[in-house]
Amino acid sequence: MPLYNRLKEYRAKLGVNQAEMGSLAGVSRQTISLIERGDYSPSVTLALKLAAICEATVEDIFWYEEDK
Repeated sequence: MPLYNRLKEYRAKLGVNQAEMGSLAGVSRQTISLIERGDYSPSVTLALKLAAICEATVEDIFWYEEDK
């Protein structure tokens, strides 16, 4: 999948686990896990929420690369 992320790094900086991050963002722990593994692309709304929680921009956390 060409959408990559640094969500795990930003979550670690906040000192919260996946369940706590999910609660802050209004999603499940499983959703956070899937995003971090790159198995799920969040909606624009969720990406914006996660960025706000991390006090970062969406582009700081998520980036897109074309498959070669």
